Amino acid sequence: MRRPLASLIALFLILLGTGVVSGSSGPADAGDAPFFDDGGVVLDDGHVHGDMAGRLDTSSSNVSVVGRGQIHNPAEDQVSDVGVLGNFAYLGSFATTPCQGGVYVVDISDLSAPRQVGFIASAQGSFVGEGVHPIHFSTPAFTGDVLAYSNELCGGASAPPAVGGATLVDISNPLNPVVLANGFGAVEPGVTTRARTVHSTFMWQTGSGPHAKAYIVIPDSRTPMLPIFDITDPRHPVQVIDINLAERFPQIVQTGVGLDTVFSHDVVVRRHGNRQIMLLSFWDGGYVKLDVTDPANPVYLADTDFSFPDPQLRESTGESLNPEGNGHYAEFVHNNQFIITTDEDFNPTRVLVQTNDGGEFRAAQGGDAQLPTGGNLTGTVIHAGLACNSTAPVPAPPATGGPYIALVERGVCTFTEKAVNVEVHGYAGTVVVNRTGPAGGCSAVIGPSVTATKPYFFVGRKAGLSMLDADAGYDEAACLADTSTISVPIGTIGDVVTLKASFDGWGYVHLFRNGNGKLEELDTYAVRQGMDPGYATGFGNLTVHEVAVSAQNPHLAYLSYYDAGFRVISVKKGKIAEVGHFLDETGNDFWGVQVFSRGGVEYVLASDRDFGLYIFRYTGN
Repeated sequence: MRRPLASLIALFLILLGTGVVSGSSGPADAGDAPFFDDGGVVLDDGHVHGDMAGRLDTSSSNVSVVGRGQIHNPAEDQVSDVGVLGNFAYLGSFATTPCQGGVYVVDISDLSAPRQVGFIASAQGSFVGEGVHPIHFSTPAFTGDVLAYSNELCGGASAPPAVGGATLVDISNPLNPVVLANGFGAVEPGVTTRARTVHSTFMWQTGSGPHAKAYIVIPDSRTPMLPIFDITDPRHPVQVIDINLAERFPQIVQTGVGLDTVFSHDVVVRRHGNRQIMLLSFWDGGYVKLDVTDPANPVYLADTDFSFPDPQLRESTGESLNPEGNGHYAEFVHNNQFIITTDEDFNPTRVLVQTNDGGEFRAAQGGDAQLPTGGNLTGTVIHAGLACNSTAPVPAPPATGGPYIALVERGVCTFTEKAVNVEVHGYAGTVVVNRTGPAGGCSAVIGPSVTATKPYFFVGRKAGLSMLDADAGYDEAACLADTSTISVPIGTIGDVVTLKASFDGWGYVHLFRNGNGKLEELDTYAVRQGMDPGYATGFGNLTVHEVAVSAQNPHLAYLSYYDAGFRVISVKKGKIAEVGHFLDETGNDFWGVQVFSRGGVEYVLASDRDFGLYIFRYTGN
């Protein structure tokens, strides 16, 4: 367990009629976190802080801990992103049981003793991921401090009460927050009463005086859509655009190379002179730079491609494998000369599927029985349908022959429910084939968050159909527009397949030269253990997550690196070097990172998923 801090005094907030702001100190329990089928979030990193086994060694260099603040009722994986404005920090609350998140309000007026003083509850059935973003507003319609947060939909949540979209809160008085707009956003396909689920938010203001306007971008981390809203009057957001970036700017997608999972994930907008420049992460599509000075008409400026072979893996291990993608977050650094990006990869092994008729496909794996590096599983595929409690039963495999692998279709129920219904019949493993439809369907390959005691894999739709020899005439566009399930009869015996796992490292950092068109990659950085097969399991998540750039030293940037702790890097002459780090004696699990200053001194906030807030100061040169 972590060292206990002094007891905190709960400040109960005034209940608002919307029910979004709660007087509670936060969720009481986050055990048994619900299933979230979004492919971009890990719910369980397989270790508990405080145990010397299952984490990296305690270490610190050139980093001073100024203060720590524990949230009320902490639980594993409870805290998400962090934002800061004035004397208050705001921490996202990821999920609880029953599923509901929100935002912790933390007083940081005393940097040595941050303390939670409130909690803003999201709607029941919604939780907060990235995009906890507070800014000061000054428009003709509103002057004050505004907090934006995302509403991600819990598995199986319905509306009402669950809301998607984003929520805006007046935090001019952080101890008495007032909801301005709740659950606004682009409409979920096929749902007319609820906005799409949203993973991240970012606000910016343009102009001044009577010409001042404010905007928010709210990517959903499931589709290639880019929704922007005018929030000049934050009580009445107005949609400006909701465009498909992959269709508007097809040059940003690397086609035919296995980088098929593309969606808008995280985003920032920075002022460059009189222009507003957006950096958007597009997952397997890399990173995109747009001019959004006119938000209704984004202009393509530049984007990145993933290099072949994976440069950091080859440098660290000598292995030459194709890049995996997973573009997560980007920022300008070194007076906008460079762009630094972070790839979030929770799975340090990749799985290749080979069929007995010559097919070869990419897969992801999850659960508690993952193939280790160098491991493999060979078996005959049997179509098992949706494998849900409410659908056709899973057929038992033949009593002879084998081993047999169940091929099940994504949808209707959770990955864990499918695993239970398959494993009871004695299958050697499960392969989930992606569903039809947009928002993460068809060719997308996601890492399944699942409780499974046998090997459990996920493949794109064409790969799954190929294993049943039913992929003739497959068309991606038609699949994305479809809603049907696999037409092959349940119980059909398919190919003999071999699934092989090889080490490809955790997510890491890229450095690009800023410019136009295709950006030039200059360097990469990873923590040493992130590229060591010996740390593939048993040490938590060793992937990078987010980056914040120093406002005082143009060379410095700060990284939240999950279970690898807090890292400080320097960018000079097109190269990245680590110049500081911190990992607590009880371990850390850092999600968000933000820079702020007090009295001319720069500090860094980092949100620990299992604890709350850390405040750091870099002490190196």
